[in-house]
Amino acid sequence: MVKSILVAIDGSAYTETVLRYAIYFGKKFNAHLRVLTVIDVRIFEWAVTVGVEGFAPIIPSSGYQEESQKLLEEKANQILQKTEDILKKEKLSFTLEKESGNPVDIICEKARLVDLVLMGARGEFARWSDKILGATLEAVSRLCIKPIFVSQKEYRPLKKLLASYDGSVNSNKALGWAAFFASTLKLPLQVVTVSSSPEEGEAILEEAREYLKAYEIPKLEFELETGDAAERIVAISQEKKLDLIILGAYGHSRIREAILGSTTIQVTRKANVPVLMVR
Repeated sequence: MVKSILVAIDGSAYTETVLRYAIYFGKKFNAHLRVLTVIDVRIFEWAVTVGVEGFAPIIPSSGYQEESQKLLEEKANQILQKTEDILKKEKLSFTLEKESGNPVDIICEKARLVDLVLMGARGEFARWSDKILGATLEAVSRLCIKPIFVSQKEYRPLKKLLASYDGSVNSNKALGWAAFFASTLKLPLQVVTVSSSPEEGEAILEEAREYLKAYEIPKLEFELETGDAAERIVAISQEKKLDLIILGAYGHSRIREAILGSTTIQVTRKANVPVLMVR
């Protein structure tokens, strides 16, 4: 199920942790790692736009752009060189890629060639926005067709898993990934359904029970909760000291998301453990 993994890194405080998870999954799944770093050209496009349309025209000189591009190239090369040294020591199968352009577009395009994408919850500007989900990640999570494993800043060994199940199409796909992770990695799995209706919630949980019967999972637990879905999922992960949250990405309508906010984004923002988003 996982034979190739896209590892998107940018040299931020999250990069080392993303690599540690990549090494873990690479070894557990015997998977090839496609390590990608993107030189973000949007900053140059923004500067030119401000120069043309801004209140105070600031047009960057060609020399400034060339020097900035050179610095970003050097940074990308250093990131890949350090990564190469680390992965060689771990004796993993990997390739290194450097691209220039819009990170969102490039990551989504490269994701078509792999089974799983690994990213940090925030990027290189994380120190100024540690409570906000990275803009690149949020955009990728809405456009990418492959599951995305979102790493927090601190590495946390995977010992217990949580799967959020609400009966939606993407949630059903996520349950399959939870079953794969739990059975392959030999880890306990907690399945949580949050519903305002006890009858409906029990029916959804029963569906999960039936599905998971086909898998050999060391320990399975099921729990029905009421209240705000994102808050309850995060709270349970903390109360039971679970190490990964697996959920379907954007399982509800755009109108509902616009009014109430996306459960996917709220869980990823508030969780202190990695999140696997599946769609």
